[in-house]
Amino acid sequence: MNTANKLTIFRMILVPVFMIFLFSDINNAQYIAAAIFILASITDALDGHIARSRNQITNFGKFMDPLADKILVSSALISMIELGKIPAWVVVVIIAREFAITGLRVIAASEGITIAANKLGKIKTITQLIAIIALLFNNYPFRLINLPFDQIMIYVAVFFTIISGIDYIYKNKEVLHSGDR
Repeated sequence: MNTANKLTIFRMILVPVFMIFLFSDINNAQYIAAAIFILASITDALDGHIARSRNQITNFGKFMDPLADKILVSSALISMIELGKIPAWVVVVIIAREFAITGLRVIAASEGITIAANKLGKIKTITQLIAIIALLFNNYPFRLINLPFDQIMIYVAVFFTIISGIDYIYKNKEVLHSGDR
């Protein structure tokens, strides 16, 4: 097993640890959860970089890396609903987009087409991670100046989630029609 795949597995292991701290009664546990989430997010960027730079791209990594990312982000977002920090519709929109684009990628793969991540998809991911981190830190330090940065960022993330989803579907619409007769 190569380093990139080990980092992906490590990220998967961090998800339940993140959840345990997020819902723990221990003092400052939410900040520990935030640190774990940040660490897991860093492993996402790091494993992809390592796999590409060392030419260690594997089928395991192609499958598990995006799955680990979706599980990490989805678990954090769903938790934010339970903690009363974001409305459920926000999470439904984000997760629905992930299902739709994953489905599109599966159809494309069955046709021998690879749909790589694009700039809007990367912006979507970054805005989601920033929003989640701001929510985990209870909007600190922005709350000191009464700036609802966490709420602004969650809506920015929703915007880029929708726009990037539309962009992926539009640019790959031929995949959806490739089996039509």
